[in-house]
Amino acid sequence: MAILTLTLKLPFYRLNKCKAQEFDRLTELNTGIANQLLEIPKTDRRKLTSKDFNHIEIGSNWINQTIRNACASTKVKKFKCLPLEANNQGWCVEKHGDTYSVGFSMIRGVKKRIPLVIHQSNHADILDKIIAKEAKKGSLKLWKSKKGIWYVLLSVSMDVPDAEQVTNWIGVDRGQNRIAVASLPKSFGKFWDGRQIKHLRRRYQRIRKALQKTKKRKVIKRLEFKERRIMTYINHCISKQLVQFAKNYGMGLRFEDLCGIRQSSKQSKKVKSDAGNNRDSWAYYQLEQFTRYKAIRVGVPVESIPAPYTSKSDHRNGVIGKRNRHWFKGFDGYHCDADWNASQNIGQWVGFSCPLDLQKVVSVMDADGLQDGVNGSPLN
Repeated sequence: MAILTLTLKLPFYRLNKCKAQEFDRLTELNTGIANQLLEIPKTDRRKLTSKDFNHIEIGSNWINQTIRNACASTKVKKFKCLPLEANNQGWCVEKHGDTYSVGFSMIRGVKKRIPLVIHQSNHADILDKIIAKEAKKGSLKLWKSKKGIWYVLLSVSMDVPDAEQVTNWIGVDRGQNRIAVASLPKSFGKFWDGRQIKHLRRRYQRIRKALQKTKKRKVIKRLEFKERRIMTYINHCISKQLVQFAKNYGMGLRFEDLCGIRQSSKQSKKVKSDAGNNRDSWAYYQLEQFTRYKAIRVGVPVESIPAPYTSKSDHRNGVIGKRNRHWFKGFDGYHCDADWNASQNIGQWVGFSCPLDLQKVVSVMDADGLQDGVNGSPLN
């Protein structure tokens, strides 16, 4: 059995003004305690317990977790806001009718139960597993959004079935012109175009540039968070469709390992100045992470393979060909979509893409095609 860990972000149901003000006050008090702990030497800080803070009204469970967080934060000089957090012993979930509620004791000796809003049906299923003790509780955190809405963040771990054994794999090629291309073995593929993201990046770049001249830093920061949320939403949608695509055909998903591509691939100053093409803002790893945890839940296997030559090799025989933007040309004149060809190589990967005995064929090809850098290829 595999272990899946999730964090549920659930808003409180009709939280009254009195409780919201109490949360604000105790969060501010908790932040002050954490900043006091940072002034204490780390060796002495580790020896402290909730007994040393009996004069504080916050419950011992919350204080102990604050001490742990302060000891773990080695590079932090001062907390601006440290949310209240408790371990798995400090909270419980209850259900009355169709209403779920979370109970915890913030003030020593006073336990409260606050109803929650459930927007997704799978959240209700997970809460039912917590009540039935089929899922393992983690930490609880009280968090306030910038709009002033209070949420409870619940960490939950549960056992899920191991991924099914598969014989065929769907290759997933990631890029910037096309966010993802997934293709069945020697068959059709699905394309997710990246023009929307490029337009989004360039639009926010222009807005930030105008705001920087007027030195409106708070507005710039708010726009950066908004841009990040939109990208996260897009990656969530694509990862969900990828997992469903693999599940429908009973296959696994294969990604190319793009670790270190930002450092190993060349970018000109002109490319880096364009937010739509700048590889530093490419959220390729987030897409893979979202796909992995969604695949674990439904039993779809996911694995990574080495990236070199997946974009340059011919999927029919592994011979290195010539890639020109969206098109790939084989040594015998064969043409196909370059991203689809790369996804085919990823899906049927069995080792080094180009056999050594084919170097004579490569040598008679146009050398310019081997010198140009391509996403997913090593430096020449």
